[in-house]
Amino acid sequence: MLKSIIRCSMILLGLYAAGCKVPALTPIEKSQPPASFDGRSFDSVSSADIRSAAFYTSVHLNRLLDTVLANNYELRIARQRIDMAQSLVRQAQGFLKPQVNAVAAPALRRYGLYTMDGAGNISTDIEKGKRVPIDLPDFYVGLQSSWEIDLWGKLKQRKKASMARFYASMEGKQLIQTVLVSETAQAYYELLAADEIIRVLDQTIRLQEEAVELVKVQKETAVVNELAVQQFESQLLNMKSYRMEVLNQVNDMEARINMLAGRRPQPVQRDTSFHAIAEPQLMSVGLPASMITRRADIRQAEWELVASKADLQAARAAFYPALTLTAGIGLQAYKTGLLFNLPQSIAYGVVAGVAGPIINRNFIKAEFSKANSIQKEALLNYESVVNRSLLEVFQGINRIRNYQERYELKKQEAAISTASIEVSAELFRTGRATYLEVLLARQNALRTNIELVETRRNQYTAAIGVYRALGGY
Repeated sequence: MLKSIIRCSMILLGLYAAGCKVPALTPIEKSQPPASFDGRSFDSVSSADIRSAAFYTSVHLNRLLDTVLANNYELRIARQRIDMAQSLVRQAQGFLKPQVNAVAAPALRRYGLYTMDGAGNISTDIEKGKRVPIDLPDFYVGLQSSWEIDLWGKLKQRKKASMARFYASMEGKQLIQTVLVSETAQAYYELLAADEIIRVLDQTIRLQEEAVELVKVQKETAVVNELAVQQFESQLLNMKSYRMEVLNQVNDMEARINMLAGRRPQPVQRDTSFHAIAEPQLMSVGLPASMITRRADIRQAEWELVASKADLQAARAAFYPALTLTAGIGLQAYKTGLLFNLPQSIAYGVVAGVAGPIINRNFIKAEFSKANSIQKEALLNYESVVNRSLLEVFQGINRIRNYQERYELKKQEAAISTASIEVSAELFRTGRATYLEVLLARQNALRTNIELVETRRNQYTAAIGVYRALGGY
């Protein structure tokens, strides 16, 4: 009997499929990455293959990164998203299997006497010598099952889409981790740079205070006038004011780092010497193709593209009719005392149903059109992420080169400017230089030394940016 039902259903499915027009799928292809980042040849090995602990050479920074990866709230939320995506995978797997439910269904039925059932029951014995009651109780205890046969792969494609989104969520967690590592490292080096600027200011302030005392003495001996004293004091106050501004930057950076680390306000343990820290080096950027396999955002976009393709396949399969098998077996009687009176109380049924849209197909057409647009969007997003990644690496390479040259020039300029402070002070003592020349020398030295610190900081930032752009982990 069951074989006959399935055979008839298959015939109906074939006739339905032959008379229905199903939209075709338009193939889409991802573009191939270029051979190099900027037209030049590079070693195929990338420095991004080294782990962050080896790339970031500061012991304090590596300890801080461990804290961030353990406590950051965004990363912990991402882990919950992975659990949710995994639940959706299990849900999609469940749809491929028969659904079996235990059922206990007491009921009471009354048929109208002017109906076939009512007229038949009134003259029928339910037991020997006992008519079917007008108010007929019905007790059922058993198992009921429903199973959609995945003839066209619709359910399998939905499972594939769920799996792809699960992998995308894992890549999303990795992306957050990569971003957190780079943001923490950048904030850490900005904090060290601010500390170094404060040290430069403190040293300059001490020299300026000595200069103020000297110019006051020279005023008493009529070598200079009150204007010179005021100019020196004004410059001293400006330096102290700027120092307070930098202190605010230190507080902001510490707050930023503590927020990334998911902890309450507290001092950030850090290195005490800024220029002595080894600069992160990128010996090789490798090939674009290797970057694509490392970057979490590219892999995430690729999995989203896979999911959109599977969704489109499932939406196309929805144009075909669905074959559903429904079965049930249990014990049924009009009173509970007869439920276990076997085999008379045994009840079962098997139904094979074929259902498919014929007249109003706008719903599934709209679903297919939406899935098709989502797939195209996913492809454009993938291409956009790849293109942005290539540009980030290209830009970062140039920034590293330029900052390296700028740092060497600034070191020479800072050395000359610092030496000019002593020269101008000595000339001022002997009356061969004006106080304006002394002030200008101090201003230039302070500006140059601060720019030297900022250039060093920008070197760290550029190296971190390229390491992140290459997919460093």
